[in-house]
Amino acid sequence: MKNRPFLSRINNWFVFTLLTVIVIALIVSSNILIKNLREKEAERIKVFATAIKILQDNKQKSSETQELLFAILTENDQIPSILTNENKEPFIFEGSSRNIAKEILENPGELKKLISKMENNYAPFEIEVANGDKQFVFYDNSSLLNNLRYYPYFLGLFILSYLLFSFWFLRTIKKTDEGYVWAGLAKETAHQIGTPLSSMIGWMEIMKLENPDSEGIEEIEKDIERLRTISERFSKIGSVPELNDMNFNQMIQENYEYLKSRISSKISFTLQLPTYTILVPHNKILMSWVIENLVKNAVDAMKGEGSLQMSVFERNKNILVEVKDTGSGMTKQQARNAFKPGYSTKKRGWGLGLSLAKRVVQEYHNGDIKISQTELGKGTTFRITIKKG
Repeated sequence: MKNRPFLSRINNWFVFTLLTVIVIALIVSSNILIKNLREKEAERIKVFATAIKILQDNKQKSSETQELLFAILTENDQIPSILTNENKEPFIFEGSSRNIAKEILENPGELKKLISKMENNYAPFEIEVANGDKQFVFYDNSSLLNNLRYYPYFLGLFILSYLLFSFWFLRTIKKTDEGYVWAGLAKETAHQIGTPLSSMIGWMEIMKLENPDSEGIEEIEKDIERLRTISERFSKIGSVPELNDMNFNQMIQENYEYLKSRISSKISFTLQLPTYTILVPHNKILMSWVIENLVKNAVDAMKGEGSLQMSVFERNKNILVEVKDTGSGMTKQQARNAFKPGYSTKKRGWGLGLSLAKRVVQEYHNGDIKISQTELGKGTTFRITIKKG
């Protein structure tokens, strides 16, 4: 068995927890950042309004004080602001507005709309001038803060992507681990079967020498050969098989003849094959395993009595194999779980057969296997689809 990939050896929950902490930290830090920026901009506008008030005071000011006040006014190069009278009519003189587009300043209607918008967003700062009149400083978010408004949406998109990735990541790791467990179990089974099988083959040769024409020995030999095939099937799980076989009809026919002679005579088992030969690359040993699994499941579902039909046909450049029984059928939940590793409706079932059959068809033959139809009390139809050429 090959060494597990690096990612599958990482503690999955540690990775998940670490990424979750990072996402939560991003959410919290972004909210704190936006809140701090709002507070800072409000403080800057307050200082800006205070500087306007001091400049309009009739008291004598030193040149240093005047320079400081003008520096405060000109320092605001990001936050949109405008000075109005107590009736909210804007003053139009140099320095009465900052960071507002010239087109808006020259359009009274647009300017009025902007002041209304600013008032809806933030309460204006009130200035009481020397003669008792009131003035207001209206302001809005800077372009930086406006851009940050969209940050939570991008963050939400990131979180959604993160959750989808986490789901995919954990599911992939789980499937990988399950795959290694089943592959290891299959290889170990092949190893355990191999030792007594070799001994049985030796004893069979001795029995043939003593009684070469025995029909019983001939049948036992067929079963031993079948056991050897089964051992080969298990040994190929977990490794990439070679698709050297071509005659699909022959593979189906051989499996049909072998299985028909070994199932109950109360089951009517029929096969429908095309009159022409279907040539498609496949691994005979593994595909035989899939067919045998489906047939045995059908026999179990019929409890030894009923009708079983296997059909092979072409459709849209695909080879289709259908195994249809008149057994007990499945519920929707059973059909959804049928191919999951470890799932079985049988008391002594391992839930291994259909899972490995799916792996053989999908991963090794680039095909598909599914339950195309099922109904409680009427039966089930399994369908294998393999691309031709």
